Amino acid sequence: MHSDVVASRSAEHRDSRESRNGGPQLDAVSLAIIEQLQEDGRRPYAAIGKAVGLSEAAVRQRVQKLLDQGVMQIVAVTDPLTVGFRRQAMVGVHVEGDVESVADALTAMAECEYVVMTAGSFDLMVEIVCEDDDHLLDVINRRIRALPGVRSTESFVYLKLKKQTYMWGTR
Repeated sequence: MHSDVVASRSAEHRDSRESRNGGPQLDAVSLAIIEQLQEDGRRPYAAIGKAVGLSEAAVRQRVQKLLDQGVMQIVAVTDPLTVGFRRQAMVGVHVEGDVESVADALTAMAECEYVVMTAGSFDLMVEIVCEDDDHLLDVINRRIRALPGVRSTESFVYLKLKKQTYMWGTR
């Protein structure tokens, strides 16, 4: 099975993956380990090792290295509604001046789960997870709009979460 997993990744694909962002270089085995963990973050290292052709100890070392390098995280993904967060929104932010300083300030806010600098009609896109509408209003109106450099915001309130996965693999 190991040969199938690793052989399915062409050298050209690996080379483009390794040099894409100047980050750590990932070989086909590390990519296969990541895919195994994306399918099931609790999968035993022995089972991963069998799938990718390594010993349990070697998988454990590789996973720890991937975690230490910030390549991946292993986390529990919840449905926000079931844990008391009844309001989510994506907020587009227009910024005057330094976009990175505004992005850094948003990143520091616990309610901002996802902060992305964009090249579209907004300078930043921010996913916010809140307990209710009052909490969302407070975050947007009193905290985000009050940041130096924030020119305007546009909110896209989530009505229903239809899909939330982290299964894109390592393409």
